[in-house]
Amino acid sequence: MQALRLWTVRHAGAVDASYRALQRVLDALRPLVRRIGFERVERPVAALERIVKGALFDCRMCGACVLSATGMACPMNCPKSMRNGPCGGVRSDGGCEVLPHMRCVWIEARRGASRMHARALPAQPNPPLEHQHAGRSSWLRVLRQHPWPPALVTEAPVHDEPVCGSRLEFLLRNRHFVVTSECSPPDSADATDVLTRTHHYAGWVDALNVTDAPGAHCHMSSLGVSLILQRAGFEPVMQMTCRDRNRIAIQGDILAAAALGIRHLLCLTGDGIANGDDPGAKPVFDLDAVSLLDTARRLRDDGLYRSGRRLTARPHLLLGAVENPFAPPYEERPLRLARKVAAGARFAQTQFCFDVPMLERYMAAVRAEGLHRRCAIIVGVGPLVSARGARWMREQVPGVHVPESLVARLERAIDPVAEGTRICVETIQHIRAIDGVAGVHLMAPKREHLIGPIVEASGVLAGRPAPVKPRGGASCPLLA
Repeated sequence: MQALRLWTVRHAGAVDASYRALQRVLDALRPLVRRIGFERVERPVAALERIVKGALFDCRMCGACVLSATGMACPMNCPKSMRNGPCGGVRSDGGCEVLPHMRCVWIEARRGASRMHARALPAQPNPPLEHQHAGRSSWLRVLRQHPWPPALVTEAPVHDEPVCGSRLEFLLRNRHFVVTSECSPPDSADATDVLTRTHHYAGWVDALNVTDAPGAHCHMSSLGVSLILQRAGFEPVMQMTCRDRNRIAIQGDILAAAALGIRHLLCLTGDGIANGDDPGAKPVFDLDAVSLLDTARRLRDDGLYRSGRRLTARPHLLLGAVENPFAPPYEERPLRLARKVAAGARFAQTQFCFDVPMLERYMAAVRAEGLHRRCAIIVGVGPLVSARGARWMREQVPGVHVPESLVARLERAIDPVAEGTRICVETIQHIRAIDGVAGVHLMAPKREHLIGPIVEASGVLAGRPAPVKPRGGASCPLLA
């Protein structure tokens, strides 16, 4: 089956021409089928479609086919059901993050698109599925002239006025180089456990990301931890993944977060369930990161749920995305960012940068498209404290690229921790000099004590407003 699917991608141009011919045949058959009755022919046509498209594309009969927009590579073969890929976990050999033996569907999509009339994947984001049509014939949907899922917004408006009024938004709008970091939720039901190590961030970072079940491991919720941090005086960036919720739950959580005063939302598709310690859980992936951004933007700008129902009060949120310039297909990464910007992202945080020349090539493509003027690029950095740890990250964390020269430098070091810290400082200083970079996102899990020294040594806070020093500490008042 996979061999035939790959053959179809290699011959995407011919298959696309065949589909255009089929469209003309369907148009001619429409009056006849209308007389017979669409419902009467639904079952046999769906069965025929399942056989033909199942053989050619490993079709899942989603009822809203987008093969013409994905190079004849069905995105439903992606284990994350990403209709706007690729994700940031593509392996260096092009393998899928979740199923390493399988080539990334979106790498195949790019190959197929290069053989079609447009020669490239379209910039227009694909809409999410409408699950009530699953199992039904897409051919008959064309015959019926039934409305297709509405396209995502062509280009989200750039707001002249602040959308949330936060300090992070002020710094980004005024072109100050920002420093953000990450706070991992605890395995606890005690709010003081959230604040145990937050004194390491106080006075050094402008905002704290709160991860949402990272690595598909359950922890205290991102919404809960964000609220605790906010009450302690930090500016939280609440992460939200699509892995564990459908669009109804997602929209409810967005509204609740905004009502509680959370003002930054970072939208991710999420890691595969198999990466975590509870692989028996059911993955949802009702939306992907692009359609999640579009959903949040509609709530904020249009005051509408995805269903079209109206809100009485809109959320005030600065929307963010994640990107990975260091994972293949490298040429598609700026297009992926462009889709997220079109859907509403106004800042983007990247995966760890350990290869500055690779980042420079990515940023050149970003600048060529003018994306840096519509979205603040915040580059991920962090200290590697041993050659063994660097190799483990390179081999075990999909989407992370660690050059061999960096591993060798750590291996030669008398004090690997000091050397790793020095490398991180140098990386930040080089990144700051790249045109279009708006800041760094400093990740140091279980090494939070290094954050202050790294930020101080890098000098990135000179000449700009100093980060606020929250009350901090485990004794800080919480839910007043």
